Amino acid sequence: MSKPMILVTGATGKTGANVVEQLIERGFPVRALTRGHDQRSKRLERLGADIVIGDFLDLQSVRRAMKDVSRVYFCYPPEGDRLVDATTNVAVAARDEGVEALVNMSQISAREDSESPLARHHWLSENIFDWADVGAVHIRPTFFAELLYILGGQSIAQDGKLYLPYGQERHAPVAAADIARVVVGILADPTLHIGERYVVTGPRNMTIAEMAKVLSSELGRPVEYVDLPNEAWGKVLSERVGLPEFLVRHLTAVAEDHKNGVFSAQTDVVKRIGGQDPQSLEDFAREHRASFTGMVEARATAQV
Repeated sequence: MSKPMILVTGATGKTGANVVEQLIERGFPVRALTRGHDQRSKRLERLGADIVIGDFLDLQSVRRAMKDVSRVYFCYPPEGDRLVDATTNVAVAARDEGVEALVNMSQISAREDSESPLARHHWLSENIFDWADVGAVHIRPTFFAELLYILGGQSIAQDGKLYLPYGQERHAPVAAADIARVVVGILADPTLHIGERYVVTGPRNMTIAEMAKVLSSELGRPVEYVDLPNEAWGKVLSERVGLPEFLVRHLTAVAEDHKNGVFSAQTDVVKRIGGQDPQSLEDFAREHRASFTGMVEARATAQV
């Protein structure tokens, strides 16, 4: 019996690319929705994915991508305020195509009264998919482990400091590849998961100061956590980094959530559904050493 076609959206992103690769390894036919052709989409094509160019905000392109699809992974990039529009288009197209299961990337802080507009939109999106009756399963990861080098890689490389406004509360950072394992585990056999909301975490709940100590040990250089005031961090994101106001509001709001314990969780979902233990922060730091230290090393090489 042939396996069902699975549509992976956000297919060149951190979880999406891993989902495509893992599904193909399991023998599933995969259609990968991307916004254009680049080296990342070409790599997925070489792996065997059917590449489709489309736009979440264009219902007709979503319908074309959804043709003959039985299961879907939906992941919308956190880059603007159109998540609800994108969700609605995907929900309509999935409902009309008769999709039997859809895994929705949400977040642990999603709720109706969140100060973050993006977290509120994730909560609305969960409800839209539930109403559409497309076999929705919602995954709610804590902070990606990759955020440690996305938000802190430059300062770690330059002066050994990790500047974040997360206070002394904890979270259990989880690697994108481990989140993908949960997505794939659900898509491969969705029957028992439909209607569930899964909190996805790494193996150990830690403060940011404890994470900095791990990074110090694994990177072979001192790393110190500097607990910034949230307002000051927001100004840095807006004025120096140049992030849009929507995203700044989200990041500062979830920082407050972190200080209030919203992200403090430790679950066995990666092992139970994904089939293996989640990657430790120690192993993650070693694997991604270049992302934490490459900036300084590259500068030194250039000076030589």
